[in-house]
Amino acid sequence: MAQIKTAYKTKLGLFYQCDIGEILKSKAFARYKKKVNLIFTSPPFPLNRKKKYGNFNGKEYTSWLSGLALGFRDFLTKDGSIVIELGNAWEANRPIMSTLPLRALLEFQEKGKYFLCQHFIWFNTARLPSPVQWVNVERVRVKDAFTHIWWLSKTPHPKANNRNVLEEYSESMKKLLNKKKYNSGRRPSEHSIGEKSFLKDNNGAIPPNVLIGANTNATSKYIEHCKRNKIELHPARMPEFIPDFFIKFLTDPGDLVFDPFGGSNTTGCVAEKLKRKWISVEINESYIKGSEGRFKI
Repeated sequence: MAQIKTAYKTKLGLFYQCDIGEILKSKAFARYKKKVNLIFTSPPFPLNRKKKYGNFNGKEYTSWLSGLALGFRDFLTKDGSIVIELGNAWEANRPIMSTLPLRALLEFQEKGKYFLCQHFIWFNTARLPSPVQWVNVERVRVKDAFTHIWWLSKTPHPKANNRNVLEEYSESMKKLLNKKKYNSGRRPSEHSIGEKSFLKDNNGAIPPNVLIGANTNATSKYIEHCKRNKIELHPARMPEFIPDFFIKFLTDPGDLVFDPFGGSNTTGCVAEKLKRKWISVEINESYIKGSEGRFKI
C-alpha cells in the first residue's frame, strides 16, 4: 500500500497526499467513516487527450469512477450528500458527443445505491470555443460552455436548506412586494397562484439549478503564491462560487466536507472560510504546494 502523507494542516482542515483509492482503504482514514456530511469534488474528466492531472477514458473511466462509489458511501453520514462535477466529452476525430460521462455517472449511482437529488448546470460565461476542430475550424458545432453537476445522496431526504443560498430579489419582485398586490389566480398552464403565498417576503429568491459565472480570476493569493514560488498552476481550477453554493446549501458550520480530488484545494479553502471542517486528497505534490497559498496571509 502506498504511503499516506499529511501534506499540511489548517485550523479546520487536513490535506493528504495520496491516491484516493489507497486512502479509502487505509486504517488511518477509517476514523472518518460515517462522519462526512458532504463529498464535493470534480474528478478528472474522460478526455481524449491525456492531461497532467490524470484522466482515463472508455470503459476504464466508468470502472474507475464507479469503483469509488461504495468507498464514498462508507464515509457519508446518513443524511450526507455527494456533489460531483462532470464535464462533457467528445468522441475522438468525430464531431459527436460521447455518452461516457453519463454512463459513468449512472454506473456510479447504481453501484453506490444513491438517489439522484437534483441535476445542476454550471454555465461558464468565459469558456473558450471548443472543441476547436468542430467549432473554430470547420464551424459545424457551437462552443461547449457548460458542465454537469450531480447531487446524490444515500437517502431521498439528505440535509439541505435553500434558505442558506437565497439570492437578492429582482427589482420587479421588490416592486411587487412593496405594492403588496399581485395578479393571482389560475394560469393557462393550470397552475393556481395564491396572492398571499406569492407576495410573502422570504428575504430572497430561491436560486435555480443553473449556476452562472466565469472562471477568469487572474489575481488571488493562490496565483500570487504559485508565481512567487515558481509552482505550476493547476490547469483545471474551480471557481470558489461553486463549492460556496453547495457547502452553504448542504451543510452547517462545523460539518465535515471531503474533496477526494483536491487539486488546488478550492473546496478546502471555501470550507475553511465558511467554518466547516474539511479533508482533501491529492496525489500531485506540485498541486498541493500551490494550494497552500490559499491559506497564507
